[in-house]
Amino acid sequence: MIRLSSPTLDQLGFRLHAEDSVLIARQDIEPGTYSGLKITNTVPRGHKVATADIAEGAAVRKYGQIIGFASRDIAAGEHVHTHNVAYQEFQREHAFGADVTPTEYVPEEQRATFQGFVRPDGRVGTRNYLAVLTSVNCSATAAKMIARRVEASGILDDYPNVDGICPLTHTLGCGHSGRGNEGFEVLRRALQGYAGHPNIAGLLVLGLGCEVNQVRALTEDLKLPDGTPVHAMTIQEFGGTKKTVAEGVRRIEEMLPLANAHERETVGADKLVLAMECGGSDAYSGITANPALGAAADLLIRHGGTAVFGETTEIYGAEHLLTRRAVSREVGEKLVDRISWWEKHVQADGSSINNNPSPGNKAGGLTTILEKSLGAAAKGGTTNLVDVLQYAEPITDRGLMFMDTPGYDPVNATGLIAGGAQLLCFTTGRGSAFGCKPAPSIKLATNTPLYERMTDDMDINCGVIADGEMTVAEMGEQIFQHILRVASGEETKSEELGYGEEEFVPWHLSTVL
Repeated sequence: MIRLSSPTLDQLGFRLHAEDSVLIARQDIEPGTYSGLKITNTVPRGHKVATADIAEGAAVRKYGQIIGFASRDIAAGEHVHTHNVAYQEFQREHAFGADVTPTEYVPEEQRATFQGFVRPDGRVGTRNYLAVLTSVNCSATAAKMIARRVEASGILDDYPNVDGICPLTHTLGCGHSGRGNEGFEVLRRALQGYAGHPNIAGLLVLGLGCEVNQVRALTEDLKLPDGTPVHAMTIQEFGGTKKTVAEGVRRIEEMLPLANAHERETVGADKLVLAMECGGSDAYSGITANPALGAAADLLIRHGGTAVFGETTEIYGAEHLLTRRAVSREVGEKLVDRISWWEKHVQADGSSINNNPSPGNKAGGLTTILEKSLGAAAKGGTTNLVDVLQYAEPITDRGLMFMDTPGYDPVNATGLIAGGAQLLCFTTGRGSAFGCKPAPSIKLATNTPLYERMTDDMDINCGVIADGEMTVAEMGEQIFQHILRVASGEETKSEELGYGEEEFVPWHLSTVL
């Protein structure tokens, strides 16, 4: 009889850093002895196993960083998770700018290009939509009726350069204070950012008429590029829903020839602003898809472009790695200030930032917000942090940006796109279904089983990194090339499925009156 040797620990798991006290399981590890380490209970795929004894109160390390503290003694070979690891605060050294290095840009004549829609002010769209933007929730239904009626008429067949009619509806706009109120100003920034977005060729602004967020004041503040067609209407002014919808359809049809006149042309990748997001994360997010997306962001920035990510509550505990790459102390302190704001914000709500990991995150092997944040921060790649922006603030510089946003996917994406990002890459380990019109959303699976299970939703399988078939750098190059193709018009899986209209969700900060 031939006796088969048992797999080694290296075959069963990942050791990410020499200082780590845990190993991440590549597959379910059953009780037994492997390479001299006795596994005492089943360790699910993606979860952690202690490689040495960890005393109660001692730091648990992954990525070479602290992800939590042992809530009791943990024996070598034991499953490490929420039952024996606790979150607690610890001092982090921000070391502003300590790791700043010169960016090695690709020579201009060698830089990548894509096919985009050049707008009158020089910005470039990756899509060409007409939008119906609502000032208040009360006009949301009418906005959707206008968009559906135009699309159902078949008239869009006559305008091949127009990607569709995008109703941008939300739940806000009234029942709160107006100018000067933080929540109101955040809503206005988001609406203004979408109204002037390079993926939108023309705009119908639709309100009810009596709301706090008045249509006339909103349109006066838009400051759109010259030549952008803008129409403003209210339901009360036009005598009700039916008349408003009929007039709205007429005005959209009037704008179609103007939008169709825009054609794709060759432009440099320096015109791209890439939004980056992770949702439905698992333990593989920080090993495969997030670092690969970070590598793609590095490439885009080397080609003169811009990458932006947010989710402040999901870089909490990893912010010291970003402040080390801040181009100035001022930029680094902006990030620390936003972290402090969030600490006070959740405390006032009687909550904790460590409440962030969802049940799905934990089932996927993530134990604390510290562990989740270290994986999420990998989306930021390795280049210098150029600026830290407020929610929905316009992105005007090039390079790596961070925007202060909540971790909730649609709210985060709305802020990034309002800032000017023309497309988004979304990494997921558990499986997120998401789109974000008017920007295309590229879905990156962190593991092969997810990609195979949800192939109709996933664009790229980053799980091949864990499978040993591709390096992070090679996957980063593949993602970068895919970004260029999508920016040039290739449809994403979420676009094929029709996602994107329900995910316009401005951050709700106002008190509802």
